[in-house]
Amino acid sequence: MAIDPDDEILQDFLVEAGEILEQLNEQLVDLEQTPDDLDLLNAIFRGFHTVKGGAGFLGLDNLVEVCHKSEDIFNLMRNGERSIEPELMDAILQVLDVVNAQFDELRGGQEPSPAPPDLLATLARYAVPEGEAPTDGEGGEAAPAEAAAGAEAPPAAPDGTEAEGDITDAEFEALLEAMPESGSGAVAGSPEGNAAAEAGAGGDEITDEEFEALLDQLHGKGQFKPEAVKPGAASSDAETAGGTGEAAGEGSGGDEITDEEFEALLDQLHGKGQFKPEVVKPADAEKAAEPQQPASKPEPAPKAKPEPKAASKSKPKPAGKKPDAAAGKGAAPHKAPAETTVRVDTRRLDDIMNLVGELVLVRNRLATLRASMHDEQISKAIGNLDLVTSDLQDAVMKTRMQPIKKVFGRFPRVVRDLSRSLNKEVRLELRGEDTDLDKNLVEALADPLVHLVRNAVDHGIEPPDEREKAGKPREGHVILAAAQEGDHILLTIQDDGKGMDPEVLRKKAVEKGLMDEEAARRLSDKDAYNLIFMPGFSTKTEISDVSGRGVGMDVVKTSIAQLNGTVEIDSELGKGSVISIKVPLTLAIMPTLMIIVGDQRFAVPLTSVNEIFDLDLSRTNTVDDQEVIVVREKALPLFYLRHWLVRGADPNERVEQGHVVVATVGNQQVGLVVDGLVGQEEVVIKPLGAGLRGLPGFSGATITGDGGIALILDLPSLIKAHA
Repeated sequence: MAIDPDDEILQDFLVEAGEILEQLNEQLVDLEQTPDDLDLLNAIFRGFHTVKGGAGFLGLDNLVEVCHKSEDIFNLMRNGERSIEPELMDAILQVLDVVNAQFDELRGGQEPSPAPPDLLATLARYAVPEGEAPTDGEGGEAAPAEAAAGAEAPPAAPDGTEAEGDITDAEFEALLEAMPESGSGAVAGSPEGNAAAEAGAGGDEITDEEFEALLDQLHGKGQFKPEAVKPGAASSDAETAGGTGEAAGEGSGGDEITDEEFEALLDQLHGKGQFKPEVVKPADAEKAAEPQQPASKPEPAPKAKPEPKAASKSKPKPAGKKPDAAAGKGAAPHKAPAETTVRVDTRRLDDIMNLVGELVLVRNRLATLRASMHDEQISKAIGNLDLVTSDLQDAVMKTRMQPIKKVFGRFPRVVRDLSRSLNKEVRLELRGEDTDLDKNLVEALADPLVHLVRNAVDHGIEPPDEREKAGKPREGHVILAAAQEGDHILLTIQDDGKGMDPEVLRKKAVEKGLMDEEAARRLSDKDAYNLIFMPGFSTKTEISDVSGRGVGMDVVKTSIAQLNGTVEIDSELGKGSVISIKVPLTLAIMPTLMIIVGDQRFAVPLTSVNEIFDLDLSRTNTVDDQEVIVVREKALPLFYLRHWLVRGADPNERVEQGHVVVATVGNQQVGLVVDGLVGQEEVVIKPLGAGLRGLPGFSGATITGDGGIALILDLPSLIKAHA
C-alpha cells in the first residue's frame, strides 16, 4: 500500500519517533552495562510503547507487531520476570535495525515490510517469564499475558512502585469478564479483604478488593441502580442496592458505566464512608449499601472518572476536584507553558544563510569604500552596519548548529557490536557531546568517525588475555571527545591499546611498494604514523569483515580534507594512540587569506595556513628534483603558484622576491610561493558554474570587497593535479 510521504501527521510521527529511536540506540547499550537501572528500563519501555502507539494510529501493523513484542519483553524485565543477557540484547538491537529500515520505507512512501520471521520467533521466545515455555499463537492457546491475567492486576515493579504503562480496552474488558461470579471470594470473605476495607473506608484511596467488589456489585450481580443515587440523600443509598437487575442493566448500558454512575459509586464509598466490601453478597445487596447514619456534612466535590487503566493499578486513586469547584474557592486555573520551539525546514534556514552571505559581501564592499570616502558620518553608519551584520551572521549560524551528540549517539552501539564480534572487552567514553557545529558538518563527519572508532577497537585495543599479560585491565578504554577551539572544532579519538610501532609501519610501506627503503628510513615517527592514511595501506595480515583490505583510513583523510580540516596522529608504543581532527565550525562562511598570483586574486582557506614569511632563495635546496626550503631545520617542498595559475608562465622561472605561505595539505606541510598578500577576509562560498565545476584545484568562488571575483583554492586537489 502506497503512503503519502507528505502527510503532516506522518511527518510528525517520523520526526518524533526518529528521535526516540536515536535515544533507544544509546539507552539499550547503557542498559547492558547497568541492568539494574529501573529508570532506564522504564524509559526504554516507554520508548517502544510510544512508537507502537503512533504506528497503531497510522495503521502500520508490521511496525506495531515488532514494537509490541519488544514492549512485552521489557515489561517482563521491569517486573523482574526476565533477566538481561547478551543474546537477548542482540535480538533487541536487531529490532532497532528493523524498525529503522521500516522508517526508511515510510519516508519513501512505502508500507513497512514485516520483520523477519526468525526475529519474531526469537522475540516470542523471550516474551514469557523465564522458566516458562512460550505458547503457540497459532495453536489456539491463549497468549501468555491473557492466560495469566485473570482477575489480577499486573505485578508491581521490582522496586515496589507501581508498574507504568496503559492497558488496552480489550485487556480491560477481559479483566471485567474474568471477575468471580460468586462475589464471595477473597474480596468478600477473606480477612485480608475485611481489613483492607476497614482501613480504606474513610480514606481517599480504595484497594483492589474494594474496586473489584464495586465491579461485582455493578456487573456481576446487576443489582446496582445508579440513577437512584442522589447527592445528599442518605436514604437513597439503600434504595440503590435494592433495585432490580433490569434497572441496573438500563442504567449501566451493559458493560460500560457513565460518569454519573461512577460518581455515585464513589459518593457511596467515600462520601458516606459506609461501604463494606466484605458484605457484598447476592443475598445482602441491600445491606451492603444501607447507610448507618444520615449524612450531616455537605457532600464533597464529585470525583472525576478515572481512565480504564485504573483497574490495572494496585491502588486506583480518584481524580482531583473539578475545575469549577476549584474556581469556586478563588483558585486561579493552571496556565500551560507557552510553546518555545518551532520546527523549521532546513531548506528555509539555508535560504536565510544565503541571504546573510550576500549581506556579508555588501558589508565587505562598503568597508572597502569607507577608506576612500573620508566621511565621518558614513564611516559610523558603515561601522554600525558591520556590527549588526556580524551579530546577524552569528545568530543565523547558531540556528544551523546541532550538538555533535547527534553523531556520537551511534558509537556506543558500534563499539558494543564490534567488541562482541572480536571477542574484546571495550568501554567507550564520550566527552563534549554538547559541542555545537554546523548541521552539514554533523552529517559529513559521521562516516569518517565511524572508520576511526572501528580502527581504534580493531587495531588499537588488544584481546583481554594479551592486555592482562601486559599489566593492563582486561577492558580496553576508548575516548571520543569534542571541544571548540576558536572558530574550529577539535575531535579526538584516543585508545589505551598497544599503540603503533613506526618501524613496522616503515617496513609495511616498503613491502607494499609505496616507497623505497631510503625514503622510508628518512621518515620521522610522526610521518610514519601518517602512512596509515595512504590508499591500500594496512598492517593486518588477514582480511576480515572489519579490516585488512587497506580501505577506510584513506577515505577518512579525503573526507576531512574536503571539509577544510586536518588530521594528526600521535602514538606511543604500548600506551595507545590519539587521532586529532580539526574542522571549521561552518562551511557556509569561510575565513580566508587573500593572495595575489600574477594579476589575479585567489582565496586560500585560513584553516590550512600555518605561517607566512618572505622568500629567501639562500634557504632553498633541491632534493630528488624537488625544490625545498628549510624552515626550522625541516625541509618543506616549495611550489610556485604562478606556474600553475598564470597562463603562459615559464615553469623554470624562479622569482627573486615573493612570499611563502606555509600550508598544511593532508598530513604534510608545503611552501607556496605567491606574488603578493592582501590580508584576511571572510568570504561566502559560491558554487562554480557548469563550465568550471569539477576543475581540480578550485572549490568555489567569492566576491571580494572591491567588487571583484576571487577563486577559492582547494589545495589538496591543486597539488595532486600539478605537483
